[in-house]
Amino acid sequence: MGHYVYILRCADETLYTGYTTDLDRRVKEHNQGQGAKYTRGRKPVELVYSEEYRTRSSAQKREYEIKTYSRQKKLDLVKNSS
Repeated sequence: MGHYVYILRCADETLYTGYTTDLDRRVKEHNQGQGAKYTRGRKPVELVYSEEYRTRSSAQKREYEIKTYSRQKKLDLVKNSS
């Protein structure tokens, strides 16, 4: 089972970073209002970036790291992954 760190672009153009073991399910949950409180009022959301890790620990460490990034650094990360 993979562990994923992901970035969503919300309808208001803000970015949300999260962790999951199932990207498709999690994005659907966010769009159905069952995801994080932050995204509930910012639907629809779009998956714009993800990374896969072998362990939960490594994925959550990376999630924390990305959450400390500035908006511009997150946008650069998304842009450079395309």
